[in-house]
Amino acid sequence: MNRTAWLQDRRMQKFRTVLSRWERKELSAQEAGEILGMSERQFRRYRRRYEEDGFAGLADRRLGKASFKRVPVDKIAWMLGQYRTHHMGWNVKHFHEHIQRQYGFEWGYTWTKTQLHVAGLVARSRRRGPHRRKRPRKPDASPFAWLEGAPELDLVVTMDDATGEIYSAFVVEEEGTVSTFRALVEVFTARGLPSSLYTDRGSHYFFTPTAGEAVDKERLTQVGRALARLGIEHIPAYSPQARGRSERMFGTLQGRLPKELSLFGIHDIDAANRYIREVYLPLHNDQFAVPPQIDESAFVAVDPASLVDILCIEHDRVVARDNTVAYESRTLQLPQTPARAHYVKANVKIREYPDGTLAVFHGPRRLARYTAHGHEIVEAPTAKSLTPCSPPSRTLRAASGGGLRPSLTAAARGVTRQRQVGTEKRPSGRTKKLTRKKEAYMAAVSA
Repeated sequence: MNRTAWLQDRRMQKFRTVLSRWERKELSAQEAGEILGMSERQFRRYRRRYEEDGFAGLADRRLGKASFKRVPVDKIAWMLGQYRTHHMGWNVKHFHEHIQRQYGFEWGYTWTKTQLHVAGLVARSRRRGPHRRKRPRKPDASPFAWLEGAPELDLVVTMDDATGEIYSAFVVEEEGTVSTFRALVEVFTARGLPSSLYTDRGSHYFFTPTAGEAVDKERLTQVGRALARLGIEHIPAYSPQARGRSERMFGTLQGRLPKELSLFGIHDIDAANRYIREVYLPLHNDQFAVPPQIDESAFVAVDPASLVDILCIEHDRVVARDNTVAYESRTLQLPQTPARAHYVKANVKIREYPDGTLAVFHGPRRLARYTAHGHEIVEAPTAKSLTPCSPPSRTLRAASGGGLRPSLTAAARGVTRQRQVGTEKRPSGRTKKLTRKKEAYMAAVSA
């Protein structure tokens, strides 16, 4: 006997017991209906059916008939085919959201999960036992096989702790100082400056003298220097509980993002970052972000141009005797400048920007810009002024047909040139008077 038949039999027996008490006038029709969980009118209707057909009249007339809410068979086959063909390995929640968004699927999550269980496409979750094990720490930036067929990559994520909204996320080969500056530029340019930044204790964030102990906030890294200059408090994470929210977020991303990138055939880092920025993050934030407890924003507006020379790698160098600067196996030749003849032995700063370009600064003055390979970037010259600072030279005037410009010593127009005053110029044929010794020497030579 199946469960439905057993429940039907128990309902009939209970009705017969309550009906006997009503016949003995121990219960009224209203009290009998309350015991059976129905109205008085429904009890009278069941009593009449029992008198006419016996126990057969009490049978549920819906048994053996298909429900009008039943999902059509072709819809079930389509849903199972979609999962089997394109979404194998997806968790049920992610799959159900996807087909709802893409195809307008109308049926619920629980029904979908049950059908996948019955078809054997998704295994039922095991019941958790009382045994507990120490959870290994998750590495920074969550190295993971984000792209199908590619080695593990790092996903750099910047998230708002108050709302859970992801402001920036992109895939890189390896997380470091450059990727951190790239994320900060994206967030600070779009949102403004926050009051604090909470990160792990990676070596590019903090200097830790002894592993596992407190960080040294006096010896700043490149990231620490930039945040201190912007007035942003840099908070290190010391406990797994403090990082729990970000770790749960990474778990959600690992379960969803690789599946979507594979579904759309994305295997390139640039294409993946474009999909994450334009498609995935808006959908993720709409679903998982929560409203803040305080409506007022904690970000402070900032001029994006002022961030360029702060959110970058900065090193001090001394110019060599050949007017060059050495930086990581690259030699940067300083160009000629009108400010000074050379910068030999001058203290300069080299700044490496997130896009890989370099720049050399002497104080606030930028001397030159370079590509990532160390080649100078020559800026286009500015247009000539319409008003020259001085009249053109005599040679240029003659070449242009304007004639020679009179020399500075020439007499003014209408003025007769005066005679020379003072000692007259010695004639070209006159020689200096010889001394007596030289005259005697010349006479002796001629003799």
